[in-house]
Amino acid sequence: MRRRGVTVILGALITALLAAGVMVAPLPYVVLKPGPTVNTLGSDNGTEVIQVKKGETSTSAGQLRLTTVNVQSKVELVWAIEGWLSGEDAVVPKELIYPPNQTVKQVQEQNAQEWKASQTSAETVALRELGYPVLTFVDKITSGGAAEGKLAVGDVITAIDGTKIERPEQISELVRAKPVGTTLTVSYERDGKDATAQIATKAAADDDTPRLGIEIDTKQPNPFDIEIDLEKIGGPSAGLMFSLGIIDKLKPEDLTGGKIIAGTGTIDDNGNVGPIGGIPQKLVGADKAGAELFLVPKDNCAEALRNAVPGLPMAEVATVDDALAALATFTSGGTPKPCSAS
Repeated sequence: MRRRGVTVILGALITALLAAGVMVAPLPYVVLKPGPTVNTLGSDNGTEVIQVKKGETSTSAGQLRLTTVNVQSKVELVWAIEGWLSGEDAVVPKELIYPPNQTVKQVQEQNAQEWKASQTSAETVALRELGYPVLTFVDKITSGGAAEGKLAVGDVITAIDGTKIERPEQISELVRAKPVGTTLTVSYERDGKDATAQIATKAAADDDTPRLGIEIDTKQPNPFDIEIDLEKIGGPSAGLMFSLGIIDKLKPEDLTGGKIIAGTGTIDDNGNVGPIGGIPQKLVGADKAGAELFLVPKDNCAEALRNAVPGLPMAEVATVDDALAALATFTSGGTPKPCSAS
């Protein structure tokens, strides 16, 4: 009996130790939690988030809050269980956040690059909304090319065959839409004066693609010096809220109407709002911050509806113009276009 008792005790002890080992062993999962929200019109750690060093700015009564997700990368079984049982957190395979072919450092570096790119696009879009368009100009002329002797370096291309150039990609699209040898009317601005040139396209040396024989670049003249100062946040998902924040600061009107408005979404140079990850956690974070409206990228709407937070209305946005329209409608007492599942 004594030997049997010792065996039982040892067995129980070993089982307990094994269980304890399992409880503290790292799992191949991460836990997504609601992260902090930041008012893009305010300050973070005593520093203005959006700094305009040249040009006048306005002050708004409300807030435009970007939203974030905290990633808990070291996950033990007990924390995973807590996450699975939580109504706010999500437990997902680690490889979804940290691809197996990338180190954590590489992922962080990529997030930092995307963060900077989102700020650049946000500024580009905001300035265009404020009346400062992106100009496409001739950076180089190919020797023997179609435009040699007709265009000059520095010429701003304004239209081709009457179609206004609003994006640099339009030039190649319009040129390639017609056969080699087609004569195009190229409108341009040189030294502040408008002019036109008749240019017959030529084929490229290595294929039959019609070309003007120029290399282009872009510029966006404006009187402002804008800088975004916000540390410890990465990725591109704050692009939309940065763009709205810049517009609000540089416009005399208060876009917020005294309301607390949160949102998320990437933004490209053309003002398109793209989907992001972690929408359930961002909705929870926005609600905790007192948000009265949440701007949701159109492609995230179905997921947002499945994870809707009671009392927090959601507006569907596919472009920055959609977001501005939603703000105008909401602050005037109306209901912005709601999220739809389709």
